[in-house]
Amino acid sequence: MCPKNASYYGNRAATLMMLGKFREALGDAQQSVRLDDSFVRGHLREGKCHLSLGNAMAACRSFQRALELDHRNAQAQQEFKNANAVLEYEKIAETDFEKRDFRKVVFCMDRALEYAPACHRFKILKAECLAMLGRYPEAQSVASDILRMDSTNADALYVRGLCLYYEDCIEKAVQFFVQALRMAPDHEKACVACRNAKALKAKKEDGNKAFKEGNYKLAYELYTEALGIDPNNRKTNAKLYCNRGTVNSKLRKLDDAIEDCTNAVKLDDTYIKAYLRRAQCYMDTEQYEEAVRDYEKVYQTEKTKEHKQLLKNAQLELKKSKRKDYYKILGVDKNASEDEIKKAYRKRALMHHPDRHSGASAEVQKEEEKKFKEVGEAFTILSDPKKKTRYDSGQDLDEEGMNMGDFDANNIFKAFFGGPGGFSFEASGPGNFFFQFG
Repeated sequence: MCPKNASYYGNRAATLMMLGKFREALGDAQQSVRLDDSFVRGHLREGKCHLSLGNAMAACRSFQRALELDHRNAQAQQEFKNANAVLEYEKIAETDFEKRDFRKVVFCMDRALEYAPACHRFKILKAECLAMLGRYPEAQSVASDILRMDSTNADALYVRGLCLYYEDCIEKAVQFFVQALRMAPDHEKACVACRNAKALKAKKEDGNKAFKEGNYKLAYELYTEALGIDPNNRKTNAKLYCNRGTVNSKLRKLDDAIEDCTNAVKLDDTYIKAYLRRAQCYMDTEQYEEAVRDYEKVYQTEKTKEHKQLLKNAQLELKKSKRKDYYKILGVDKNASEDEIKKAYRKRALMHHPDRHSGASAEVQKEEEKKFKEVGEAFTILSDPKKKTRYDSGQDLDEEGMNMGDFDANNIFKAFFGGPGGFSFEASGPGNFFFQFG
């Protein structure tokens, strides 16, 4: 009815702003100042729409024009300051993004969005940084809100894909990247992410295939190549490190396997499979305290019967490791036969018998006497089936009423070598012995 009335356009702009429809409101505000360039409220509303949409530079121009018309206008003065603050936050965020200080970028975008609540660009940058920080649910939420309003927003599609990519849902991620590229064929970030995702998926699958075929050397090389594709993909790289650790364990490179599993849990401290793999490697290398620590972590997270048993086994081995290793003292395997134990005792007892070292220094004599005693102690336990069983199962031998400090190694030696056809010995003085064949 009155298409040339600037205040009507201004009023409708104000109403649309209250409804959060800033882009439509901007059109009405701009029409109002085209009809009447001296309409201060029109310039203020135009500036406010620009600022809410994230165009701080254009907002500054609108507020500047309002101040030219009314230099005492308090609202124009404040909004001009707000627009300049947003420009500063943008500048800082740009620098910090290059430095990969994503937390600071999120902080700056949160402050900027207080003045520019309808700015998709700021929201997307915040969401991208949240994804880089591993805060995927928050990033997904921001991107989804934008896509509900604009399903063709390539940046939001890219961020959705990025979250899925970093959560190791690579196939779904590729779908979003492809969709983003359909909307914006020149979207550089989506293009790079899509290429990385496809390369990672292919290398990982090739590595898995080589592993299943028993070609561990090739599997190692493929997993290593995959790890070089994208250092930012923490979850996928954690799995790749764990897979490579499994390869190294198959190749009996246990220290390398432990290092790979450690790298995996550094990237993903909830990765149970990596803790289990590392714990097994610790068990295989007799690092029982470390194994217990890993199994405790696993059991605290997943209280299954299997994990409880693994922890129990590790605790038992740790307990056993703190005792004397009688098998090592005799130099035999844990599955040694009775004859092998006897032969080992014969060899070690003669090797460390005090008479053999009577001419050595007092220090050497003391050390050899200690070893001679330990050899006798080891033989006493391992030659007795009942005591051996208790020792192997980790039970305390003292419960049998045997005080390991009370027995006489010389008596054990005499009992073993004495008798027809064996060795016998008699003391020729305190601590001195001579051997004689029977």
